[in-house]
Amino acid sequence: MGHASRVRCAPMSIAVVTGAGSGIGRSVALALAAAGWSVALAGRRAGALEETAAALPRGDFLAVPTDVTSEEEVTALFASVRDHWGRVDLLFNNAGTFAGGGVPVEDLDPATWRAVVDVNLTGAFLCAQAAFRTMKEQDPQGGRIINNGSISAHVPRPHSIAYTATKHAMTGLTKSLSLDGRPYRIACGQLDIGNAATEMTARMQTGILQANGELAVEPVMDAADVAATVVHMAGLPLEANVQFATVMATTMPYIGRG
Repeated sequence: MGHASRVRCAPMSIAVVTGAGSGIGRSVALALAAAGWSVALAGRRAGALEETAAALPRGDFLAVPTDVTSEEEVTALFASVRDHWGRVDLLFNNAGTFAGGGVPVEDLDPATWRAVVDVNLTGAFLCAQAAFRTMKEQDPQGGRIINNGSISAHVPRPHSIAYTATKHAMTGLTKSLSLDGRPYRIACGQLDIGNAATEMTARMQTGILQANGELAVEPVMDAADVAATVVHMAGLPLEANVQFATVMATTMPYIGRG
């Protein structure tokens, strides 16, 4: 755990970012910090979190190694944030895994299926639940949860049943949190991302399996463009909400027939 300073930011500026050690999570953490948010960095790898922290442009931060599949570790994460800043205004629910991707459904190990569900769905629920409890009880009441849903919340890739199923389920999580959060000024939206350039999408540069059985190189976009959308969603007053947004590489094979 580390901090750049003990200076407290203005109210409505405390963010928790899961999966902050790399990829989209790191880009979003950097963008939020640049926009004036104090950021709690959560992820499994302490070293990766410290690399993100070293790149932060400004402000107060915490780096809290956290396994989102562990109720105890998620509880400790949000306790650390409350102890340091007194509240939570934003959760970017981003941690995820593509484990089992590329494996035909008939060959997918049930243990791998459960591992993907544990991270992508149960982990997202545990973090949202902890954020919800904090936002409901704090004064002033309320906050915002932004779930990372993925293009796979709409359409699957071949051989991606575990990832796709969890991202479809994320949409239900988002809708339920939105409804249940209304009495407490808790807004929840979902950002569905397509082909951001990260470690997870590196294989798209060499060719990835398409629905017609061919391999094709797919276009990608800068993860910073995703982060800019998160910053916009996060900066809205709680009376306004981006319920669902899609940010994708413009010419990726998603709209139409390829």
